[in-house]
Formats: sequence, C-alpha cells, structure tokens
Amino acid sequence: MDSVQNRFTQLSNALSRQIIGQSQLVERLLLALLADGHLLVEGAPGLAKTRAIRELGKRLEGSFHRIQFTPDLLPADLTGTDIYRPQDGSFVFQPGPLFHNLILADEINRAPAKVQSALLEAMGERQITVGQKTYHLTDPFLVMATQNPIEQEGTYPLPEAQLDRFLLHIRIDYPPVETERQILALARAEAVAGIGTPGSATLGTEVQRLSVSDLHQARQEVFALHLADNLEEYLLQIILATRRPQPYGDDLAGAIQYGASPRASIALDRCSRARAWLAGRDYVSPEDIQNLAFDVLRHRVILSYEAEAAGMTVDRLVGELIARIPVP
Repeated sequence: MDSVQNRFTQLSNALSRQIIGQSQLVERLLLALLADGHLLVEGAPGLAKTRAIRELGKRLEGSFHRIQFTPDLLPADLTGTDIYRPQDGSFVFQPGPLFHNLILADEINRAPAKVQSALLEAMGERQITVGQKTYHLTDPFLVMATQNPIEQEGTYPLPEAQLDRFLLHIRIDYPPVETERQILALARAEAVAGIGTPGSATLGTEVQRLSVSDLHQARQEVFALHLADNLEEYLLQIILATRRPQPYGDDLAGAIQYGASPRASIALDRCSRARAWLAGRDYVSPEDIQNLAFDVLRHRVILSYEAEAAGMTVDRLVGELIARIPVP
C-alpha cells in the first residue's frame, strides 16, 4: 500500500522536475507545509519563487492565490471587508485572498505597516478580524513571502515581530550553467506544449493531488518522529547560544543585540523532524539540526552595531556557534 511518505516523495520529485536548480527551495517549501509554518524567500527576480508555490498549489487539494504587495495596498485588500446591501440595509462579509490555502505574498516588504499588521494576525493566529467579528482561516494555511534583495527604494522593512512569525527564511541564488541549460530546455518544451499560455496549463498524470487528510497524517508522523534527549539538548543549546554566546568565545560576547525567541526552538524542532521524515528516516540526526539552523535563525537574531560594523553576518555567527557547540 502506498504510504503518505511515498506520496510526499512523489510530490518532491514532481516539483523538482518543474523547479530546476532550486532543490533547497523545494525542500524548504515542503518542510514549511509539514511543520505548519510560513516561508520567507529572498532572491533576485526570475529564480522560480512564484513558480514553486504555484506548482505546489496544483498538486495539493486546496486553493492558491497570489498577492502582489504594493505601497498603496490596504488591509481590506487582504482580509476582505463588509459590503453594504442597500436592498435590506445589511452588511455582508466579502472574504479576501487570505481565505485561500496557499498564499504567495510577492514582494512583501513593499506594503506599509497597516497591511503588515493584518498579515501578522493571519500568520500568527490563523484568523482575521474585521470590525467586531473574527473569522478563522482555512486549513492548511501557508504563506510564502518573497523579498527582492536588489531594490530597496520604496520598501518597508518587516518588523521583527512579523519576521519571527516565519518558520524559515531562505536565500536562493542563480543556478550553475548546466542547470540553466536544463531550464532553457524546459522553457522551450513548455512553449511548444502551450503550457505558458493563460488557462492552458495542466497537471498531467505524473502525481495525484495530495489530500488534506494526507497532509494531516504526514504531520502526525512528523511530530511523532524520534528525537533523542541529547539531540534535543543540543538543539536548545544552539538557540540559547544566540542569547548568551559568551561561553563559546569572548569574540562573540558583544556580537548579539537580541537572540532568538522560543519560536526558534519550536521551528528548529519541527523542521528537523520534517527533514528526517522526508529523507525516510525515523530519527533526527545532528546534521538535520545543523542544516536548518541557518534558515531558522537568519531572521530572528539581531546583531549588535559593533558586530555589523566589523563585517559580521548572522550566517557567519550561526556557523561559528555550530562549530563551537559540542555535538552529542
């Protein structure tokens, strides 16, 4: 009998055939889905960020919606609003795009603070409030937000409270030349098949849609995966070291202004389990924790002014901590 783990393997393979050269993005997207979290993706235009979540939407039961964030966006453009009905003088709630299962928040840092606050409630509480009423969002609910690292004019830096709501923050780069040659071949094949024209894309028979019940079963298996006590302690020591790094070197003592919150511990625990599960293992390894520590901590640790002035980055800091904290 086909297991839910095999169906996720099929899903991963199908996405990798469509998202060439971005294996990390595909894996992190599936990890966010399994860990019931949200994903912040940073990369230059044209690196298949939009394509990735759209292809996932085709293969998952549920709905997908893309929101282009702009400076004139209003909170009601996300949440929906009460519409007045002159026939009977009543108000009827018209749901906004946040009531879909998969949300692509494109160029999220172009939206002003009020819009960020509306999205913050949706991501953190899985609900939105309009007037005096609160509406619960559909399950599953995953936001994949993108940031363009090139253009900074007309952008609004995301507040730390909202950044902490993202399970992972990943950075993607340009593919190597051989991979780009495969991308060219895929683009030509799609053009010939007419897949690139609006309304003509088809899912095909390569993989069935993953049902919501399959996803819930997969999450139960992920959360039940074995994590040894000494590895749990290792995970916690990495998080605690972002708050008190001095025991691991005097050179790190003044490098951190604010360390990671307990959400980082939860994120690293869930994602490590999910990564092991996707790999077909029934246990978490130290490599799972080390591999994900960068994406979990990148947006949660704030360096001191002195550390930034000295050329320190969060990635470099996390690398130093991993190198110095003893592995069980």
